[in-house]
Amino acid sequence: MDEDRQHYRRKIKELQLLFEISRILDGSIDLKDVINPVLRSMAENMGMLRGTITLLNRKTREIGIEASYGLSVQQQERGKYKIGEGITGKVVERGEPMIIPNINNDTQFLNKTGARNELQKKDVSFIIVPIKIGNETIGTLSVDRLFAINISLEEDLRLLSIIGSMIAQAVKLRRSIQEERQRLMEENSRLQQELEERFRPANIIGNSRAMQEVFDLIAQVSKSEATVLIRGESGTGKELVAHAIHYNSLRAERPFIKVNCAALPETVIESELFGHEKGAFTGAIQTRKGRFEQADGGTIFLDEIGDLSPTTQVKLLRVLQEREFERVGGNSTIHCNVRIVAATNRNLEDLMGLGNFREDLYYRLNVFPIHIPPLRDRQSDITLLADYFIEKYSEKNHKHIKRISTSAIELLMSYHWPGNVRELENCIERAVLLAAEDVIHGHHLPPSLQSAESTSTTLSSTLPEALDKLERELLMDALKSTRGNMAKAARHLGISERIMGLRVKKHEVDPLHFRRG
Repeated sequence: MDEDRQHYRRKIKELQLLFEISRILDGSIDLKDVINPVLRSMAENMGMLRGTITLLNRKTREIGIEASYGLSVQQQERGKYKIGEGITGKVVERGEPMIIPNINNDTQFLNKTGARNELQKKDVSFIIVPIKIGNETIGTLSVDRLFAINISLEEDLRLLSIIGSMIAQAVKLRRSIQEERQRLMEENSRLQQELEERFRPANIIGNSRAMQEVFDLIAQVSKSEATVLIRGESGTGKELVAHAIHYNSLRAERPFIKVNCAALPETVIESELFGHEKGAFTGAIQTRKGRFEQADGGTIFLDEIGDLSPTTQVKLLRVLQEREFERVGGNSTIHCNVRIVAATNRNLEDLMGLGNFREDLYYRLNVFPIHIPPLRDRQSDITLLADYFIEKYSEKNHKHIKRISTSAIELLMSYHWPGNVRELENCIERAVLLAAEDVIHGHHLPPSLQSAESTSTTLSSTLPEALDKLERELLMDALKSTRGNMAKAARHLGISERIMGLRVKKHEVDPLHFRRG
């Protein structure tokens, strides 16, 4: 009866221990947060002297103590084993548990930690079980306890095997979470790289949000056949965007033909675009293909489209609608397979209102508009562009510029850049040529970028003083022009004779000095 009661109590205690360990293992995703509490709970409920959990390092193939109870930090660090070395190494190698009734009588026990030296005169039992995931042994769970006749080491082994299995499942879950997290990180990195490659053409520099929107539009339209209208101030890089669209399109291997509509006189623009037949006009000594024929199968870039004459606009509209035209002086209709990308820095809506740009042509061109932001709206890109131009012109001019001084960066960032990226490029080229050392300083930048502080030209007078000085000069100029006639001078200045008199008196100006004999 007593044996049954003791057996029942032991089972209850085991269940309580297993429940407590299960609760601990569910308490945190990080294994390091739970294995020490598991060992403490085992010590309180199993009467163990020491306990260790070892894990096998997959890369080094070395077995190390991950957590312990009853060992010092130094003792834990000494507990390292190779596979097959000592009892711990053999359990990892074979994947089978072992019981050592008395470690003092077993030569396999290496005592690498040195923790059992003080117990050499006592009979200590050592129980160790493998921690396995499937058929793979990933570590061990072991305990030391004082040997006693009334203690069943087999019962301890059975309980330890259950706990080892629970730890294995916890390790498996956490590995799965870590692997999934790593997979998601790699997937995120891959997608990020794809996004960067997709939204950042190789020929355009910029990380700002405004440019990311431009890159997004380029990516969306490049593979299509849609007509694109690129808008933006002069110097923003409209031609670079046109290049990016063409070389990311399905026509990338075909011609990319550029036409500056503002640079060609009205008398030759039609011939340039559509070509001419021999004898079509004086000087047409042979048949010549126009830009549209040269671009057949590829892309034609019509820059400054807002400067086309009304006559040329009509003929261009036909090409947009029908993809056909006739050469100057010719009667044969020529069909062309060409994609049109246009650009302008002018306000086409205002030109339409003035009757200088055809409304139907506008809507034919404005299928997919892309607006290029001015440089003042993408300040975060200024240093990136400056670095690029410094490298470009340093190499071109055999210089070794290594950096831009803080003062020069401040001037670049505070300037409003009316000429946009083109102006920035010219400034950097000038600075590279002027730099005598390997640093670009503020004084290497053009005067238009300089501040009062950088040139030591701060105001030498207050606003009232400056206004008084200007007022005195205006009074004297007016009196000089009227030969000292106060009434005429007052009328020239748009003031009354009374105010004229007060101002002359205030500034101590003598009208008689301006009279001529």
